[in-house]
Amino acid sequence: MWQAEFVKAKLEALRPGLAITLNVIKTKGDKILDVPLSRVGGKGLFVKEIEEALLAGEADLAVHSIKDVPMVLPEGLLLACIPKRASCFDMYLSHTYPSLADLPTGALVGTSSLRRQSQLLSQRSDLRVVSVRGNVDTRLRKLAQGEFDALILAEAGCRRLGLTAPYTEVLSEELMLPAVGQGALGIECRGANYPLLCLLAELEDSETRVCVTCERSFLRTLDGGCQVPIGCHATLLDADTILCTGMVGEVDGSRVLTVSQEGDADAATELGENVARTLLEHGGRAILEKLYAVR
Repeated sequence: MWQAEFVKAKLEALRPGLAITLNVIKTKGDKILDVPLSRVGGKGLFVKEIEEALLAGEADLAVHSIKDVPMVLPEGLLLACIPKRASCFDMYLSHTYPSLADLPTGALVGTSSLRRQSQLLSQRSDLRVVSVRGNVDTRLRKLAQGEFDALILAEAGCRRLGLTAPYTEVLSEELMLPAVGQGALGIECRGANYPLLCLLAELEDSETRVCVTCERSFLRTLDGGCQVPIGCHATLLDADTILCTGMVGEVDGSRVLTVSQEGDADAATELGENVARTLLEHGGRAILEKLYAVR
């Protein structure tokens, strides 16, 4: 809802007097809260019903978290706009322990992400990681009630909602590589709606588009989803050069593979593919095949 209101306000600022209404749609991912995301299965858990509304003409545009958007969109729809990205990093939150390093052996850490679980356990195999679902304030309420010693959440979501805990720590890329597209929004609409495409173009951020394109290319090459621990972060070193770092890991953190490569910003798609293929060739394929077979 914050994301939808944010884009609504941006568009109204661009076109004073423009009438915009919100059509709230509950997706499968919103409704199933008692099962870990990795076990719900399928792609598009948070977008399918919304895309159906777009195609049916019940909505003109949709605002998504890019990390929820499948690599292949339905025919007739496109990602018309990717605004400037917020923080892509993860955040540690606790009521008792000041930082991740301060957590005692056996501490209980909540997260809904196998990517976070894998990287966390690779550094702290002594921790207990459990699945936690629900929106950000629900998770923080569980933390305050003592159900967990700490939570790992996306920093962008916490900042947008103004939600926090007594102790927080932003986890660097070296500690925890973020999810593909984390912190970025994607505005989807029908490709035939040319006037809307022109309006949305005014919210486009070219640097974010390049980085997200690289990351999504990485994920598409791995054919990944929320069922496996995959992370990627692309950043522009300068106007012409992009750095892409990708990871694949075992769920229990026993093995985490990471690859970094630089490339031409004009070839962001190819760079993402190359990083993914390098990972596959150096052990990533075996990890993913085992995980998909189990799941």
